[in-house]
Amino acid sequence: YLGTSTLTDCDSFRDVAVKIERPTYRKPFLGGFKNRKTGVEFHNAGSQTIPKKQPDKGIKMFCRETQTVFAKNKPQQTRNTTSTQMTKVGLYVSNKNDKLISPGKYLTAEEYHKRRLEAVIVLQKYFRRWHAINVVQNLREKKRLRLEWEAQEELRKKEEKEERLKREYEGKLNPKTKEDFELLYQALELWRQEETERINRTLTGAERKAALCELLEQEAQLIASIGRRKFNADEKNRKKAILRFLDKCAEPKRWRAYDGKITEMDTPYTLRARELFEIYCSISRNGIPKNERIDVLLTLKCTVEEHECKLTQEIMELIYREFDLMSREVKECNLEGLRKRICTLFLQYIKTPEFNPEVARILKVPPDPLMLYNNVNFCQSCEKYLPSSEFPVSAGSRTTGRCHLCCKLDNEAQRREVFFKYKLILKNLRKSEVDYQDDAKVVFLVQHQDLRYMIENIWDCQSALSACSDLYDLVMVRWDKQHQWSPWNTILLTKEEADAHLKLCNLQKAYEASFIHKIKKKHIQAKKFFSQIPAMASFLHRSDNQIKAN
Repeated sequence: YLGTSTLTDCDSFRDVAVKIERPTYRKPFLGGFKNRKTGVEFHNAGSQTIPKKQPDKGIKMFCRETQTVFAKNKPQQTRNTTSTQMTKVGLYVSNKNDKLISPGKYLTAEEYHKRRLEAVIVLQKYFRRWHAINVVQNLREKKRLRLEWEAQEELRKKEEKEERLKREYEGKLNPKTKEDFELLYQALELWRQEETERINRTLTGAERKAALCELLEQEAQLIASIGRRKFNADEKNRKKAILRFLDKCAEPKRWRAYDGKITEMDTPYTLRARELFEIYCSISRNGIPKNERIDVLLTLKCTVEEHECKLTQEIMELIYREFDLMSREVKECNLEGLRKRICTLFLQYIKTPEFNPEVARILKVPPDPLMLYNNVNFCQSCEKYLPSSEFPVSAGSRTTGRCHLCCKLDNEAQRREVFFKYKLILKNLRKSEVDYQDDAKVVFLVQHQDLRYMIENIWDCQSALSACSDLYDLVMVRWDKQHQWSPWNTILLTKEEADAHLKLCNLQKAYEASFIHKIKKKHIQAKKFFSQIPAMASFLHRSDNQIKAN
């Protein structure tokens, strides 16, 4: 509000309140005056007054007619009035740039649409030809890649087979592992059977007996030769095992950090184990000069002097004895036995947790001997008390029977069979079952003897699909991958067939009814055999109940 003074008729002044409304928006300039010098604008009174609102009549002002737009199309021909100039007498018009236009053939609607259809057919024909060429090229490329892959697979299988045969041949010439000696004894048995059959077929009477005696002598010589090779291989393997054991004791502690990097840390125990490992490597080395040997023995002497016991005293006595013999210029070949005794006693020193604390983490034998008595069985063949881990126990065994060593000797002496093929199949089977992560248990109860019975007596040592009889290429997988593996839920296939089988979703649609019936029959045979085993019977009843529930 603003107060102003006005003059009245009685020559007196009266205050009048004038109301000024200031708009919240920018007022548009709708007319008025402007001072050119100061730039002040003076609006008309009409533009300064807020327009009055129209009174509400109570009638709805929105309707379809005001909200909808109706569009109309109306063609219109406009007039175009032109004139032309014609040649006449006294006027020449050039026709140099004129064009002569003649009317063409008139096309009806049917002819026009027919022409368009013919053009469309031509386009479709060329497009289909182009598409067919692409399809054929893709098929040809896929065929080429498939043939190349098959050729590579065939070559790979051939190379693997040749490599395996070469490895077996090298293993027979220079046997080092248990598998090599199994193959060697198997080859010996095959040779003996062939020679026996040849003698029985060609000779009779005294000549036959003499030939059999000669064959027996040859067999005994070959067995002795294999025994010598086995002794040498065991000695080399024992040395390698000792070095691996000592190297494992000397390894630093390792762990993986959050960023994936490996961190290593040496502790006083690992440093001690590494020091003892280096000393053992030095004293077990042959062919070193005399001065270096004396330094190594002095280092060993300073190391074992830290602890005083009967073992260290024996090591010290042997060291002094070697010093004495070396001072007398004794030949090294005469010192081999003494040096082996020093290595053996020092190895025993290293394996003592009191002198090498890190070794207690790796030793299989518990520090307390009384713990061994909790799980000890008696071998009926060698008449020794051994841990239960030394006895082969199959799923159908009721007693412990003979130990591993006795079974091995019996096999080398009589049957001379090869088991590592079945062990390899069982190893691959257990590895595949672990990958399912569904807590499979039956596969770890089955031993290689049980697997051998299944492969030989139930599956006839051949693939169920291709009848492949090479055990190196055969694997056992689940018949129905939705359930855990068991002798009554398995199938024997090659590696390629097993990969394709595990990709199937519906076995009823993938295989014929006769093939499924054949597999089910083999599963029934497995159930009949393994149902006699109490440990397997519970899993068998559980699987039957699960199938009924499904």
